[in-house]
Amino acid sequence: MSLPAQGMVQGRGTQTWVLHAIMIFGVLVVFFPIWLAFVASTVTQPEIVKPPMPLLPGDHFWENYKAALFAGVNVPVGTMLWNSLIMAVGIAVGKIVISLMSAFAIVYFRFPGRNLFFWLIFLTLMLPVEVRIVPTFEVVAGFGMLNTYQGLILPLIASATATFLFRQFFLTIPDELAEAARVDGARPMRFFIDIVIPMSRTNIAALFVILFIYGWNQYLWPLLITTDPEMNTIVMGLKQMFPSGDDTADWPVIMATSILAMIPPIIIVISMQKLFVRGLVDSEK
Repeated sequence: MSLPAQGMVQGRGTQTWVLHAIMIFGVLVVFFPIWLAFVASTVTQPEIVKPPMPLLPGDHFWENYKAALFAGVNVPVGTMLWNSLIMAVGIAVGKIVISLMSAFAIVYFRFPGRNLFFWLIFLTLMLPVEVRIVPTFEVVAGFGMLNTYQGLILPLIASATATFLFRQFFLTIPDELAEAARVDGARPMRFFIDIVIPMSRTNIAALFVILFIYGWNQYLWPLLITTDPEMNTIVMGLKQMFPSGDDTADWPVIMATSILAMIPPIIIVISMQKLFVRGLVDSEK
């Protein structure tokens, strides 16, 4: 009677090992190019150009990273990292705040045309930034926000996706909570701050990670509205480092810049990993 159970346990153990082996292989495939970029950022230019490329880090780590952070091409990489950080945080926070308030108004306030306004917001998903980029640029230029953080952030802080996700979550909150808050004399904004926002914590964390990476990876919009090198973002800086014509690329510095560009998103993902996963897979959502 115990043989089938034993065979079942062995089968599950084998399946687990196979799944782990596949997962490890996938991680290695994804990680290997990053490892090569890191190795390239610690060696000299001749070592990269001359095959075969080394697979172990060299002894020029500090030299290459110092050159990237404080020299760069047109502007130090440290300045571009700071610009990207401000832009990414501003976009993520702005999208979440506006989406929270929009979804709260649509779900909990009764006013004429609220469903129409929601669907109008939702329809903007069919209009990517590239479609409306010319009129958006004209508006930003008209307000004198070229080469400013406001110009980098404000046109991108509306999010139909986040509004939709928060609306769907707010609809799952029991009506009894709103009724109890009303009986206790809590005004709408008190209910919003004390009850709705704490219950939305995991959703906010998951969206913050996604929206931060979205803002960090922006290229077209910053390229369009910034002409001052001091306002360049890290993605723009990476593109500018690649040579044009017969120029020679400084590959160790380029690879060091690439590694530096990955560090802030990695920190955000790791530091908010638990909340991010809960916000995506929590069964109550």
